[in-house]
Amino acid sequence: MTLTCFKAYDIRGKLGTELNEEIAYKIGRAYGEIYQPKKIVVGCDVRLTSEDLKQATIKGLNDAGVDVLDLGMTGTEEVYFGAFHLDVQGGIEITASHNPMDYNGMKLVRENARPISADTGLKEIRLLAESGKFKDVAVKGSTEKYNILPEFIEHLMTYIEPAKISPLKLVVNAGNGAAGHVIDAIEEKFKALSVPVKFIKIHHEADGTFPNGIPNPLLVENRDSTRNAVLEHGADMGLAWDGDFDRCFLFDEKGQFIEGYYIVGLLAQAFLLKQSGEKIVHDPRLVWNTFDVVEQYQGEAIQSKSGHSFIKEKMRERNAVYGGEMSAHHYFRDFAYCDSGMIPWLLAVSVLSETQKPLSSLVEEMIEKFPCSGEINFKVEDTQVTIQKIFDHFTDQKPTIDKTDGVSLDFGAWRLNVRASNTEPLLRLNIESRKDQNPKPIQTYVDELTQLIQA
Repeated sequence: MTLTCFKAYDIRGKLGTELNEEIAYKIGRAYGEIYQPKKIVVGCDVRLTSEDLKQATIKGLNDAGVDVLDLGMTGTEEVYFGAFHLDVQGGIEITASHNPMDYNGMKLVRENARPISADTGLKEIRLLAESGKFKDVAVKGSTEKYNILPEFIEHLMTYIEPAKISPLKLVVNAGNGAAGHVIDAIEEKFKALSVPVKFIKIHHEADGTFPNGIPNPLLVENRDSTRNAVLEHGADMGLAWDGDFDRCFLFDEKGQFIEGYYIVGLLAQAFLLKQSGEKIVHDPRLVWNTFDVVEQYQGEAIQSKSGHSFIKEKMRERNAVYGGEMSAHHYFRDFAYCDSGMIPWLLAVSVLSETQKPLSSLVEEMIEKFPCSGEINFKVEDTQVTIQKIFDHFTDQKPTIDKTDGVSLDFGAWRLNVRASNTEPLLRLNIESRKDQNPKPIQTYVDELTQLIQA
C-alpha cells in the first residue's frame, strides 16, 4: 500500500482515497513505534472529519503503548505549545489548514515541539505505516482529555505589557476556523487585566462546513469581509487567520491588506524596541526592508532558506529571538521556535501602543522606501530551465548573485528572487526596489520578467 498523503513537511491528502481513519490509525501506530514516547498531545481543527481522524490516530498511538492527552478542538500552535510546555514527548494536530473541503491532514512534532519532516522522520513513519508490520506491545496506552487553553493564554500574555496597551478596536475574522475560542479567552483575560481593547468578531463561530469559504486570507477574494468590517466600525486593525490559525494576516485602519514581508519588519521592530542587539532570521525572497528595520533598531539580520524546518534550525543555531517569512509564518524563540498566528497580532498591538502611530503610517513608510511585487506564481514546463533563462538574460548586467534559495539577483537599485515551489509545480517570483535610487515603478520589472518567463 503506497501512501501519497506524505508531503515534505506534513501529511495532507484527499479524504477517502489518500487519507481515512484506517490510514490515520497506521500513522499514529507508526509514530508511537518509531519514537516510543511515553505520552503525547493530540488535537484537531474544526473540519467535519477531523474528530474521527483524531480518534483513529489516538487508537493507533494507544495500541503502540503511548498515553495521549486529547486537547480537543485546537489550532496547530496549541499542540505545539502542549508539546513543549507539558511533560510530554511530542504532539499531533489533525488539520488541513487552508486546503479544500475534501482534504485533511496532520502536523507532527517530537519532544520540545521539534518538527518532523521528510528528512527528520516522516519517511520512516510512512514506510512503517505502508508495511503495517507493527509490533505488539505488552501494555497499551491510555487517553485523557486535557484543557490547555488557560496555560496557553498565560503564555501569550508574556509577549505584551498589558498595562501599556492603548485603547484599540480590532476586527477579528476567524473564518469559522479554530481561532475563535482563543480570541474569546484572550478577550476574557483582557477584561480581567483592564486592557482597553475591543473585539469586533466576524465569521467567529467554529463551523466545519465553512459557510463563508475555506479560511485562507492569502486569496484576494477572501479579504473583503475583514476590510469592510474595519471600515464600517472604524477599527484600528483587522486580523484574519487560516483554518488552524498558524498564520495571521493584518489589515490597517484603512482596510488595506498588509503584505507579509512588511509584517516581518514590524515584528522585528517589536522585539528590538524591547531589546536591541537581538538576532532576526528572515527568508531570502524580499530582504531590504528587513535589513533597514533591523539596522535602525540595532539588531542583527540573518538570512535562511525558506521553509519552516530551515528557519527553525537557523534560529536555534544563532539563538534568534524571531524569524519571519513573507508567507505569514512567524517563529518565536520563546515559543520553542514554532510558528504562531496569535503572537504576531499581540506584538503589533504592542508596537501601535508604543509608537502611538496608526498601522498604516508604520507600514506605509516601509512600502514607500521598499516597494515590492508580492509573490507572483507561474506555471512553467521546467522550473530549473526557466531559472537558468532568467539568469542568462541578466548576466551582462553583472548583478550580485545569491543562491541561498533559488536565485537572487541584486542590481543595486532593484532585486529579484526566483525559486521553485517546494509543494507545487510552480515558479515563484518576488521583486523589490529602493525608491530613493530607482524612480521606475515596480510594475516595469514585473512586466519584463513576466514576458521573459512566458516567452
